[in-house]
Amino acid sequence: MKYEKGVKNENVVDIRGKKSVAPKVAGGSVALVAVAFLVSKLLGVDISGLIGGGGGGGGGGKTPATGQGPGSAAPLDGHDEDADLVDFINFAMKDIQETFDGMYKAEGKTYKFAKLYIFSDAVPTACGHAGKDIGPFYCPGDSNAYIDLSFYKDLKKRFGAPGDFAQVYVLAHEIGHHLQNLIRLDGKEPKGRPGESKNQYSVRIELQADCFAGIWGKKAQGKKLLEEGDLDEALTAATAIGDDRLQKQAGMEVQPESFTHGTSEQRVKWFRKGFDAGAFSACDTFAGEL
Repeated sequence: MKYEKGVKNENVVDIRGKKSVAPKVAGGSVALVAVAFLVSKLLGVDISGLIGGGGGGGGGGKTPATGQGPGSAAPLDGHDEDADLVDFINFAMKDIQETFDGMYKAEGKTYKFAKLYIFSDAVPTACGHAGKDIGPFYCPGDSNAYIDLSFYKDLKKRFGAPGDFAQVYVLAHEIGHHLQNLIRLDGKEPKGRPGESKNQYSVRIELQADCFAGIWGKKAQGKKLLEEGDLDEALTAATAIGDDRLQKQAGMEVQPESFTHGTSEQRVKWFRKGFDAGAFSACDTFAGEL
């Protein structure tokens, strides 16, 4: 993917190396975050329901413990081996959110920018104290996305999905969850289909975020940011983190009733839907069969 180096982005906050203190969260123990380990390393896990995160209102980037954001600076000393990656993320996040901002303006609506916190090891959020094993996630309680950069190493080595466009797909998926949160705040939260379980509802949510990521991909292509092979990188990543493939990789029997993110085929399908259409209207994963 082509990108401009040295882009400043106030919505990307690098707090790697900053000491993380677990907040006290009303409504449950922070230890409940361990539940998320069952879906550790799944792309785009949304931990909003684990600890006091709820499904709704933005908290302005505040944690329940202190009323302060997770941090504002990177206290790393010496050589930073991920400096180029952080530079790339600054550009990518700026383009992703400015793309959706432009689409909102075209519809006469106001887009509220999310922040991405780059952390190491663990981070306090309005959804609880989260460790890096959870993988990248979005917390609707504070309208922030979070990522530990070690996930990208796993994406390449463990899941066989290398490439910078695969990395951006992760970010665009998380901002897809942010779009869903904005929809909820407008009082338009989608309703689950009769007879479906919470897991099936979760699959529809995750596939819609994939579709939104595909929309951004289409817009990036229109701006000639994509290079040869970029789309394949995103589709490889979508395939790699399907629930069925992850269960097989873990030596487990495939159990569709346990799926929370969708199969590899479904994730590719909905990313392609967004990419082919380039419009929000293509992403109604609640309308029928997946």
